[in-house]
Amino acid sequence: MWRLLNTLVLNFFIAFGMVTGGALLGSLSTLLTRQPPLNTMADLADKLKIWGLVAALGGTFPALKAIETGFLGGHLESVVKQLLLLTSAFSGAHAAYIFILYLSGGVRG
Repeated sequence: MWRLLNTLVLNFFIAFGMVTGGALLGSLSTLLTRQPPLNTMADLADKLKIWGLVAALGGTFPALKAIETGFLGGHLESVVKQLLLLTSAFSGAHAAYIFILYLSGGVRG
């Protein structure tokens, strides 16, 4: 149980860090391109949400394969675990997106 909780928290923060770091560092490109940095930061956060989710799960195919195997094999515990991991990673990516929107003052590109 503790191992699952540790993995859920880890997945949340991997996805959060991926989106936040990518958006903040990616917006530095506006220094060279003379684009609006807040718009770029919010736009990057939106585009990086799916990549934060994938990075937190270590690739989507093993997670989807585990869900399929659980359904077909009747192992609902495995399915619930994978769905919790997906939810945790998605929550982290979305929380980072909301955080970046807050930092940018709600500006959307």
